[in-house]
Amino acid sequence: MADNISIAVVTGGGNGIGRALCKRLHRDGASVVVVDLDKEAAEEVAAEVDGIAHAVDVGDEAAISAMIEDVEANVGPIDLFASNAGVVFGDGASGSAAADGSIASTDDRWSMSWRVNVMAHVFAARALIPRMAARGGGHLLNTVSAAGFLSAIGDAAYSATKHAALGFAEAVAIRHGDEGIRVTVICPQAVATNMLDLATGPGAAENVFGGADADGIATPEQVADAAIDAVAAGSFMVTPHPEVIGYLQFKANDYDRWVGGMRKLRRTLQAAND
Repeated sequence: MADNISIAVVTGGGNGIGRALCKRLHRDGASVVVVDLDKEAAEEVAAEVDGIAHAVDVGDEAAISAMIEDVEANVGPIDLFASNAGVVFGDGASGSAAADGSIASTDDRWSMSWRVNVMAHVFAARALIPRMAARGGGHLLNTVSAAGFLSAIGDAAYSATKHAALGFAEAVAIRHGDEGIRVTVICPQAVATNMLDLATGPGAAENVFGGADADGIATPEQVADAAIDAVAAGSFMVTPHPEVIGYLQFKANDYDRWVGGMRKLRRTLQAAND
């Protein structure tokens, strides 16, 4: 159970991990604000958790700031802000308009990946850290991915932005931890969400999360439970697939061998799809 969380905001709360986070937080007694680009999805989940819905483009700093201002003024001080919204496109023709299947993703999709996967976290932190610090603390829960320290075969933009999201979370934890600001990052591999369907389903340019399901596909509920338990414990990182820590250690021990192994995995996946 997550202690001392009276009011929580969850972006990307209309489905997948976000919806599961909303439901877990509601069960734990928190008032939940469900934020999603899809207004109907946000309202549906808000009805399930007796919460409030906000339709917000998290890549728009003014929109995030206005939503946070509204919640703080009309609901109360935010104890937990979960930056969970994310996007994935893929490197190949179907995912990124790169007909040769290279990393030449279109600039607009690189830009959207950057704004949603990284800058949305920055925008929330800018608006909330001064408020949280002034009242003695708060918690930022950021959905990153195991791709944030490993890699997502088939999506350079996703891999790059998730690495950046992890780096930003570390920076916040280091810079503001002594002010009572806690940070937790969620770093799963494959999760049974719409994003996984988009990345690996029919029409995907390349198996974007190739190999990510080798250690099983977690449910959103499993990820949400692990995340909120980590928040309660004050942990920085939660890895619902425990195997990824071993992969990270292997990568750190021999980076060249790691890259070579990933190339081999990509060839294997490519051959299976041919």
